[in-house]
Amino acid sequence: MSLDVSLYENNDCVYDSNITHNLTKMAHESGLYYALWRPEEINAFTAADLILILKNGIENLKSDPEKFRQYNASNGWGKYENLLSFTEQYLVACRNNPNAKIEISR
Repeated sequence: MSLDVSLYENNDCVYDSNITHNLTKMAHESGLYYALWRPEEINAFTAADLILILKNGIENLKSDPEKFRQYNASNGWGKYENLLSFTEQYLVACRNNPNAKIEISR
């Protein structure tokens, strides 16, 4: 099972990606959980609403990789590098499409 995130602009999908639910604990600890899994709960409806949160979460992840690696999934499906890469790519997409609407499938 995975989290699917998409950005839509003028009914066209401009970004689409997914990541395992095994990374929710790491996302919580880095401050990314609500931005990634539940943006509607923080009133984030467009890509622009996520930019600062994603940037700060990436900085948190990079500040102490070993702290976050302790949350790597024991089954190998969900590692620090996966969350970091996913979030960096999502941030680029949000910056490139700030008016895009966020759609999440959990």
